[in-house]
Amino acid sequence: MKTMSFQASLAAALTLAAAWLASPVSAQTQSPPVATPVQSTTQPSAAGPAPAATAPAAPAPVAPAPAVSTAPAVAGAAPVAANPASAKPDAATAIVPAMKELSPWVMFMSADVIVKAVMIGLAFASLMTWTVFIAKSIELSVASAKLRSALKKIAEARSLAEAQMALGSKEGILPSFLAAALREARMSAGLSSDAGIKERAASSFSEIVRAEQRRIRIGMGVLATIGSTSPFVGLFGTVWGIMNSFIGISKSQTTNLAVVAPGIAEALLATAIGLVAAIPAVIIYNHFSRVTKGYLELVSRASGAAGRLLSRDLDRSHGSVHSRAAE
Repeated sequence: MKTMSFQASLAAALTLAAAWLASPVSAQTQSPPVATPVQSTTQPSAAGPAPAATAPAAPAPVAPAPAVSTAPAVAGAAPVAANPASAKPDAATAIVPAMKELSPWVMFMSADVIVKAVMIGLAFASLMTWTVFIAKSIELSVASAKLRSALKKIAEARSLAEAQMALGSKEGILPSFLAAALREARMSAGLSSDAGIKERAASSFSEIVRAEQRRIRIGMGVLATIGSTSPFVGLFGTVWGIMNSFIGISKSQTTNLAVVAPGIAEALLATAIGLVAAIPAVIIYNHFSRVTKGYLELVSRASGAAGRLLSRDLDRSHGSVHSRAAE
């Protein structure tokens, strides 16, 4: 009997121990929501068993799980955010090949019709400037050389007839002076007033000098016009081109240099061509002004030489008359 009662009590103890051990496992497997442990912690129940109070401690590791799961999501989002930044250089490199070459010829061909007309006009003006420079340089050098040579030839002449014989049948400013003096002396033959003859001859010389001044200054007005107006013509082309550039900017609704730069460069090219035409024209005009002044001084010397020869002839003719009268 004692043995049976001991076995019965041992079986009962084992049953209670198994029930006590099984109660926490059932609490973990039943309902793991987070709200229920919070309510159980904020409003503890006095009647609840001790194992039930410790049961919410098991779901606690469940809460950090979302944080661990969100960390990869944030890390994965970083490359996505970095993609637009890496896409910008690609877009810039894609635009660079699309930009056209800004050479002077390409800018001229891409310019507006009015800007093209301005550039062509300025290029023609520059061509005229250099043409006048070459032509006037040859003309002034040849005329100055001929006049100096003629003055040397008549330096030893004692009369108008000897001077004409020394020069021969050559044409030039000095033969014109000699011919005018001889013509006036012939037309005034029989007149006793030498002063009147010299005055009339001087008037003829003045007309010849003025005609020579007009002839030698041919082309100087073209240089003056080009030098004074070319910058403003180029500025007109620039203003027109920039106006068209701003119109293009408003249509494209962008301020990207790839869109703005070509039009502005084409406009500035007109100003550059205007300066290329104007600056040489001004320099050449000033150069020819000095050279022309030197040539006109030679013309004045030729006029004086012809006047002196005429005066000698008049004095010589009056001397012969007086000697005949004395005889």
